[in-house]
Amino acid sequence: MASKANTTGTDDTTAVEISTDTAKVVRATEVDTGAVQPHHSFLSRLYTGTGAFEVIGRRKIWYGISGVIVAIAIISILVRGFTFGIDFEGGTTVSMPRGDATVSQVEEVFRRTLGHDPESTVVVGSGSSATVQIRSETLPNDKTDKLRNALFDRFQPKGPDGQASKKAISDSAVSSTWGGQITKKAVIALVVFLVLVSLYITVRYERFMAISALTTMVFDLTVTAGVYSLVGFEVTPATVIGLLTILGFSLYDTVIVFDKVEENTHGFQHTARRTFAQEANLAINQTFMRSINTSLISVLPVLALMVVAVWLLGVGTLKDLALVQLVGIIVGTYSSIFFATPLLVTLRERTELVRTHNRRVARRRSPDSDKGQARAESVADEPDEPSEPPQAKTRASFAATAEPAPNKPAPGARPVRQSAGRHARPSGKRDKR
Repeated sequence: MASKANTTGTDDTTAVEISTDTAKVVRATEVDTGAVQPHHSFLSRLYTGTGAFEVIGRRKIWYGISGVIVAIAIISILVRGFTFGIDFEGGTTVSMPRGDATVSQVEEVFRRTLGHDPESTVVVGSGSSATVQIRSETLPNDKTDKLRNALFDRFQPKGPDGQASKKAISDSAVSSTWGGQITKKAVIALVVFLVLVSLYITVRYERFMAISALTTMVFDLTVTAGVYSLVGFEVTPATVIGLLTILGFSLYDTVIVFDKVEENTHGFQHTARRTFAQEANLAINQTFMRSINTSLISVLPVLALMVVAVWLLGVGTLKDLALVQLVGIIVGTYSSIFFATPLLVTLRERTELVRTHNRRVARRRSPDSDKGQARAESVADEPDEPSEPPQAKTRASFAATAEPAPNKPAPGARPVRQSAGRHARPSGKRDKR
């Protein structure tokens, strides 16, 4: 019996020790909950939109990068200018199957025939479908025929039937007047598009969102034009069409992010959980994967179009359209994430409403953080309990928790019968009076 009682006491002591240690761990966990948060991988946080990127908090860095990009684009536009196609400037273009001809040989024939160098000579396409395109100022018909004869005599280009034919050499001419009309119509189309988009954004969103969206669209237009100027891509009517397309894509991507920002910040002044900047940063993370997926899906057919246009068919119009779309998609995706929303937060933080809300959030967090730190220090400074025998610890714990029994008799005393009350059980004896 004694051994059994001793075993029971040991089990109770162990249970008390485990409960004490568990209580300490729970208290420490309550103090510092951030230390025990589950750790998720970067890709998991990126895909679920739980804050893998801190975009708004580092917006000065993105402003600096965007400023450098815009500065390079503007300098290139002012210094290098644009390479306008024949449809804008006018001129004559002569094309023939490449065969075994090289660019230097074609330029030599042109120089020997007309007495001056062509404006440009490029090879378009690859393999059997490759063609040589010669561009010069507008040539009269007699000089064009003279150049065609010289090219045929030198290279003997073959037609679709595999036989040498002069018809395999084609030419096209655009007057400067026609080029001016094309330029005017392209500018009108761009201005009308910008006006309609500005009206839609102004009606759809509040003032600061409209300013940010329109500024982002100007950013996309400037950077795309700067890339064309810097690399020397030829500007054609297809380029203008592609530019209008990518401006619409950029606006679409910006609208997606702004819709999420508007949803997260709806009634933000009535809660002190997050600041306006934190809600906007959360919106960016929640739409980040959608923007990337949309861009990838848009880039793949553009790359396919470039492969077909440049390496297979050699169609210059398709190449120009694909180039501007590729550049515009990349620039539009960057600006909607790293420029539009940070600019919106910067503008909104200048208002008194957002400033007051930020102060409320700071006041709410400051007492909680100080209190949590004090509780953590008290738990860390709590002295360890001295080691005691298991039996003593068990008796001490039970003595501290057990309530004393009322009117406990002394050891060896005779039990005292309670006097029969009104409702007590009868004893069967007569009362002595």
